[in-house]
Amino acid sequence: MALEVTSGVLATLLEEARAAAPLECCGLLLGQGERIDAAAPAANVAPDPAVRFEIDPAVLFAAHRAARAGGPQILGYYHSHPSGHPIPSATDCEHSTGDLRVWAIVAGGEVAFWCDSGEGFDPIAWRVVAE
Repeated sequence: MALEVTSGVLATLLEEARAAAPLECCGLLLGQGERIDAAAPAANVAPDPAVRFEIDPAVLFAAHRAARAGGPQILGYYHSHPSGHPIPSATDCEHSTGDLRVWAIVAGGEVAFWCDSGEGFDPIAWRVVAE
């Protein structure tokens, strides 16, 4: 089965990337099972946000607390490549942990989804679903 992503999440990712450019945007992908229902934007607190991203830890901790309380689960993360392509960069691959979470990368008006395999990223089949 393919990953399901709501049209609202896609719109949010594209808008966040557009608004942040020329810096990288970033945030969390939230949902249940194989369905991403929400994107939670976060401040990019990386020292050089034009070429790196680091999700604001306060947003990450709040999402983990909400998930433990029965809220949506953190299925993955997103970030943009303002002057690149929607594929994992060498830096992205260096940060691959093998947690099997989804990474969405936004670039050039496109969104691509990847699975963190621990040895880089594998493309994920996905489809858009209604809210």
